[in-house]
Amino acid sequence: MNDGVVPGPWLRVTALAAGAAAAAAVVSGAVGAGTSHRLLAALAAPPLAALLCAALLAHRQLLVPALAACGAVALAAVVPARGLHAGFAAAALAAVALVCSRTLGGEPPARASWRDYVALTKPRIMTLLLLTGFCGLVAGTHGLPGATRAAAAMSGLALACGGASALNHVLDRDIDRLMGKRTEQRPVAAGRIPASRGLEFGLALSAASFTLLASTVNLLAALLALAGNLFYVVVYTRWLKRSTPQNIVIGGAAGAVPPLVGWAAAGHGLGLPALVLFAIVCVWTPPHFWALALLLKEHYAKADVPMLPVVRGVRATERQIVVYTGVLVALTCAPPAFGVFGTPYLVAAVVLGGAFTWLAVRLRRSGARRDAALLFHYSLLYLALLFVAVAIDAAV
Repeated sequence: MNDGVVPGPWLRVTALAAGAAAAAAVVSGAVGAGTSHRLLAALAAPPLAALLCAALLAHRQLLVPALAACGAVALAAVVPARGLHAGFAAAALAAVALVCSRTLGGEPPARASWRDYVALTKPRIMTLLLLTGFCGLVAGTHGLPGATRAAAAMSGLALACGGASALNHVLDRDIDRLMGKRTEQRPVAAGRIPASRGLEFGLALSAASFTLLASTVNLLAALLALAGNLFYVVVYTRWLKRSTPQNIVIGGAAGAVPPLVGWAAAGHGLGLPALVLFAIVCVWTPPHFWALALLLKEHYAKADVPMLPVVRGVRATERQIVVYTGVLVALTCAPPAFGVFGTPYLVAAVVLGGAFTWLAVRLRRSGARRDAALLFHYSLLYLALLFVAVAIDAAV
């Protein structure tokens, strides 16, 4: 990914954040090794990890000091002897300062539009993810959460989703150029944002997400958001999408993480209701995405992406949509029988699921593109309304 572009502002901000956290940890350690010192030291880890990834993938001139900083922080964390601990902490600070200095200078590329950076975050997809996350938070709180906690949780989740989407743009830039007007003008694919800049932006948002969630919400929410980010970028985008027609069946787990983050942000850990929300999104994803894949079959074939309609054919995909829709409706209607969610939710699940089933069967019978498009757009509305019903059920 070394495109010859010098480190940009996103990486500089990340390096400065790592330096500020390391400096604060050193100062607090000189006063006393209390909880605040450990927290400040921990907050240096996410931006340092982002710096190391950027160095490995795009900016090799940063690799040695980034490795040194990460190694020194790790040693400081495991060595209790005060003198050695302080020495490793000071070494980490010096290494981060060297990284900061090496991110400066050079001839920057043409500045990209802020609209292009917003596009990297896939705001339309993020909207649905944030809705499911917020409804998970309401359900986990059993009512409306406090404004401060809700704002911190949703901001952290938005950063995680935006960071993962930006990294997806970087990894998919080659196939985006082959899939027609819908994707060929995306910022990285079209060259308006260099791949290394997109990488820096995605890593910066991901690191900021973990830091914000861990420091203002709780560690479980931060870890879940990070896990969802890594699964979407590494497992789905980098591996599954290009290797198996079951890509979206397995990869759907990434889109199912936001409700878990919201539930965890309520502060009560995870339980059966949270796992039910996770399972609903997992099972919803295949019929939703396969409806879109039917509309883009030729584009996926041109890009050599083994989506189900390309590998198994249109009719087989339509059958699978009906099967997964049936499983989804059964799954969504079952929780009240086990004391999970109540009557308002069940009514919504039955009505919304009935419409989903009718549209899926209609597509199977007609095979018409307009029915595939209708099912795809309805599936978005379905998930949004079902999660709103979950939140209402918990609040009343």
